[in-house]
Amino acid sequence: MSRSLTLIIPALILVTSISACGREDYTTWSCKDASGSKHTMILKQAQMSFENQQFDFCGSLGPKSYFDLKCPAQPQDSSKVFIPSSGDLISNGASFQCNAL
Repeated sequence: MSRSLTLIIPALILVTSISACGREDYTTWSCKDASGSKHTMILKQAQMSFENQQFDFCGSLGPKSYFDLKCPAQPQDSSKVFIPSSGDLISNGASFQCNAL
């Protein structure tokens, strides 16, 4: 391997690492309610954006993740229950089927 190539490879790794530092990871989901109306949900770090509101992550039990405006003492009492593996979302008792975009 030539000397210039041994200098270029570490430089490329460094530049790639630095450019990734400023990114915020999030997942956008398209959710449909029972009538077929579409709703957008965004999961970003420990928050859910849904129906123009921000909900905090309250915890997980098994495959279920719980979100609410103010987390209750028991996570399972949260207003939002999301199962990422199936895309099932329960919001205030209403069911939605979500697909990651």
